[in-house]
Amino acid sequence: MKNILDFSLNELENYFINELKEPKFRAKQVFEWIYKKGVNDFSAMTNLNNALKNNLQNTFYIDSVEPVKCQQSNDGSKKYLFKLKDGKCIESVLLPMKDEIIDENGKLMRHKRYTICVSSQVGCKMGCAFCYTAKGGFVRNLSAGEIVGQILKIKRENAIAYERRVNIVYMGMGEPLDNLENLTKAIEILKHNDALAISPRRQTISTSGLASQIKKLGELDLGVLLAISLHAVNDELRQSLMPINKAYNIAAIMQAVREFPIDMRKRVMFEYLLLGGVNDRICDAKALLGLLNGIKAKVNLILFNPHEGSEFRRPSLKNAQDFRDFLQAKGLTCTIRQSKGLDISAACGQLKAQNEKS
Repeated sequence: MKNILDFSLNELENYFINELKEPKFRAKQVFEWIYKKGVNDFSAMTNLNNALKNNLQNTFYIDSVEPVKCQQSNDGSKKYLFKLKDGKCIESVLLPMKDEIIDENGKLMRHKRYTICVSSQVGCKMGCAFCYTAKGGFVRNLSAGEIVGQILKIKRENAIAYERRVNIVYMGMGEPLDNLENLTKAIEILKHNDALAISPRRQTISTSGLASQIKKLGELDLGVLLAISLHAVNDELRQSLMPINKAYNIAAIMQAVREFPIDMRKRVMFEYLLLGGVNDRICDAKALLGLLNGIKAKVNLILFNPHEGSEFRRPSLKNAQDFRDFLQAKGLTCTIRQSKGLDISAACGQLKAQNEKS
């Protein structure tokens, strides 16, 4: 059977015409049932005839990911362990970003706002020293439909209405740019007005720095946002933390970023994981400032989430604040990411590993 989420609308229309011998408009009806109405059962699609419903049920499946576990943090974030059709598991996270606001008269002033962090691979090839996912190695790429399916399932599980737009971050398990073809297709499906209509400006690709793939992504000019997992200010340290730096050093990454097309209203995000006693000093902040000179950038400081077997420790809040204050004083936009999920299996790959042990 085929994963219907792997099909763009145009591909589905062609399949209906050529393979199912059905008119083109039927494909759009099915598309709208899945994406706009959140239906995951062909039998519930009331404007289709019974013969077509049966044919669809024998040809396609809709749910490409199935929840195995869900851990909810006291801060409202939820971490999902999803099982794929082949039994492999991945993780996704729902992050509540802003609360609902209701005025004194009971009028809704602002809806809740969410970010969904999704995986792009089962495992990862990059082997970053601080990453829990790296311990499990690489298994395979996710299809476009398996990427899209994480978002659909989380929206459905949390009753997030179609018209409530969410932000998507490709920052879960795997290196997104190592699965560029399927990632690109997922972005195109998600942004389609007959699908979830999630603008590329709401979709951020986080990469460990595959410079050649950053270049290819830039040439596609999808309009997505770019985030670079930098984490070090010199090649020696970065190579010890991130082996990919052997192939793409800091200079190569910076060159690729400078050539990347960015909306004039946006900036390239540089993610900097603060490791206590490793890269959290003011001299590191000064070096980072020099690296980003001339780039329309903002820095997101991330305090390391400790996990079993890690050699690294969480930095002090004071060191993080001093690091941020130095960069801000020099005119560089810098924030400390609010840590979420510290009371659950927050480190990427941790919930999957715990499930495999049990």
